[in-house]
Amino acid sequence: MKKRRILGGSALLLIFVAAFAMGFKVETEHNLDKGYQVGDKAADFSLKNVDGAMVSLSDFDGARGFLVIFTCNTCPYAQAYEDRIIALDAKYKPQGVPVIAINPNDPSVKPGDGFAKMKERAAEKGFIFPYLFDEGQKVYPKYGATRTPHVFLLEKTATGNMVKYIGAIDDNYQDASQVDETFVENAVDAMLAGNEINPKTTKAIGCGIK
Repeated sequence: MKKRRILGGSALLLIFVAAFAMGFKVETEHNLDKGYQVGDKAADFSLKNVDGAMVSLSDFDGARGFLVIFTCNTCPYAQAYEDRIIALDAKYKPQGVPVIAINPNDPSVKPGDGFAKMKERAAEKGFIFPYLFDEGQKVYPKYGATRTPHVFLLEKTATGNMVKYIGAIDDNYQDASQVDETFVENAVDAMLAGNEINPKTTKAIGCGIK
């Protein structure tokens, strides 16, 4: 009887492990089907900036690409990266790759991410780039953004804005002085030089989009 119980428990454990593994695989594959992948063409959008103007990628005639960064006011990870996002725009906008920041959060769920609060945050931090409100959450699902911050590097080509890199800004959200891998800078530098980007994707670290 005792041996039978042990065997029964082992069988249940094996079934549970197999089911978990299958579920994880399905979830992983399903997530890969959501949003843009590297090599895809990103559609343009028209979103309201904190200054009240509507902004589209097509507004930037001289751009060579874009750093589309989904971020917000309230997430501690997003706050930790704000100065680095400002620095990225200051470095790459003169080279034709401006930052386009987009707040994807629903203010009915996260009131601190409402449009009025966005205006306050942009003024407080001195944002030098567009900070757009994804009202109705129509844009971030197309990109497949899941975190704040979440970066999508686009290259402007004759056939459209092509996705070149997706993921994190760097490998240390806690301390900018302790960063080993500057993923976004490496990706933009490679793109501008016409070189292969490596890595093309990294795991975005941040708060889930609300």
